[in-house]
Amino acid sequence: MKNIIKTIAFLLLCILVGCKNESKKEETTLSNVSETNTKTPTITKEKPFIWEGANVYFLLTDRFNNANTANDEAFGRTKETGKLRGFEGGDITGIIQKIEEGYFKNLGINAIWFTPVVEQIHGSVDEGTGNTYAFHGYWAKDWTKIDPNYGTYNELKQLVETAHQNGIRILMDVVMNHTGPVTEQDPVWADNWVRTSPQCTYKDYESAVTCTLVKNLPDIKTESDEDVELPKALVEKWKAEGRLEIEIAELDIFFTKTGLKRSPKNYIIKWLTDYIKELGIDGYRVDTVKHVEEGAWRVLAEHAKTAFAEWKSKNPDKILDDNEFYIVGELYGYGIDGKRYYDFGDRKVDYFANGFDNMINFQFKYDAKQKDYEKLFSKYSKILHTNLIGKGVMNYISSHDDGDPFDKDRTKTYESATKLLLTPGISQVYYGDETARPLMIEGTKGDATLRSKMNWEALENEETKALLLHWQKLGTFRADHPAIGAGKHKMISKSPYIFSRSYDKNGFTDKVVIGLDLPKGEKTIAINSIFPEGTAVTDRYSGKKATVKEGSIDITSDHEIVLFEVEK
Repeated sequence: MKNIIKTIAFLLLCILVGCKNESKKEETTLSNVSETNTKTPTITKEKPFIWEGANVYFLLTDRFNNANTANDEAFGRTKETGKLRGFEGGDITGIIQKIEEGYFKNLGINAIWFTPVVEQIHGSVDEGTGNTYAFHGYWAKDWTKIDPNYGTYNELKQLVETAHQNGIRILMDVVMNHTGPVTEQDPVWADNWVRTSPQCTYKDYESAVTCTLVKNLPDIKTESDEDVELPKALVEKWKAEGRLEIEIAELDIFFTKTGLKRSPKNYIIKWLTDYIKELGIDGYRVDTVKHVEEGAWRVLAEHAKTAFAEWKSKNPDKILDDNEFYIVGELYGYGIDGKRYYDFGDRKVDYFANGFDNMINFQFKYDAKQKDYEKLFSKYSKILHTNLIGKGVMNYISSHDDGDPFDKDRTKTYESATKLLLTPGISQVYYGDETARPLMIEGTKGDATLRSKMNWEALENEETKALLLHWQKLGTFRADHPAIGAGKHKMISKSPYIFSRSYDKNGFTDKVVIGLDLPKGEKTIAINSIFPEGTAVTDRYSGKKATVKEGSIDITSDHEIVLFEVEK
């Protein structure tokens, strides 16, 4: 009876003043990370942040940078594993460290997407690849807690704040389709929460959604509207951690406030949106989109946007801009030619109409193989400003699970940067694209070869430094000019190849002129009246300055690229 009275009292208090779950936000001293600059970020009205043209950096949290060796081992995850199938030490503080060093800003990165950092299963699995731990973050055990191998809640909070102070948005990677595999340490949840069969066959909508992706990956029953109790394993875990009452109280508040049923998907939606409401996360990258009913994503999007608005209302001094919460989906197999629909064979689904602002474009790596830049650029510009107007795609050349990337051997690293960073849409730089991190690692099996540790040591050689500089020049130019990713493309000259990008919306105008495959030395660049006569311009690639005369720009540089902007 005393416990019931305490819970009711606590619930009433929460309703009046709001809950803070301090037990899952343990205070820590970040000995390996410098103090966060608490200065309010400056909002540059002249250059808005436009998601449709963002330059996103995607990294595996465990593989990027190990700034705190004290958290390298947790939960006895010490079995010998297959190559690159265990935890390697990368952590949240490692990301913070690189933000503070200016690594991302120097690359022109204005949004970071990192793999999930919620608590992962404690055990390992072995399906012919050697023992594998959940280093990648996609095998959730508890959505309400940060996995100690990655760091702490306070470190995640510091990461968001540090990113924002440096003009960088945060995309949180979310999984709602499945829990982690079942192991001795990680029991399966009740059958009103998950299914363990059948395995997906992808013949139609049902066999791609109401099924398990692979063997031993329990599928959350996201189609269910049934009220269910919390999983027994989660209740026992929270009880042992001394936070059962507060978690239940917070759930009571959420379900009372929203009117949602206590169904499996709605519990997870509560847990996921907490990070937005409490930390000001700017957007989601959503995993396995087509394996969850589209209606579930619509509910998640609705409550994510509400949570972001709530965070803004409570943190007016930390607001970066007027953007709503942004959601990017991983709809495997989706390509920009698919326009808005995904075809299951027996059903077409428009996920853009179900909460998504953007889809990862699995087609870009194929389109990028063509040598004609104009065909690539004009195609993407046309589709994004007609069939996908108001929406977007995220282009990439390599990723964590694409075994056939654009440049598997890393022999086209300069071309990769030029095509990725100058193509309309969002550009997604996968960690190490800019340093030619190898994508083929001897002794690995499956996708582990794509997930090696970031090759920071390569920056000691001149060849890698030169490549990085190329990515930096293109990336910072892109970040400074929303017209490149979100604007309209127009060819000025086919030979030499010169084009413009222009953006004009909500009182903001941005124009650039770019030339590729140009002769080295002296060159004359026609600009087709993009810049008025007499305009002083700067070539961001060479640093040279010039003036528009008779509709052209004369410049001498040792490069085959020019990136012209109006001189500031």
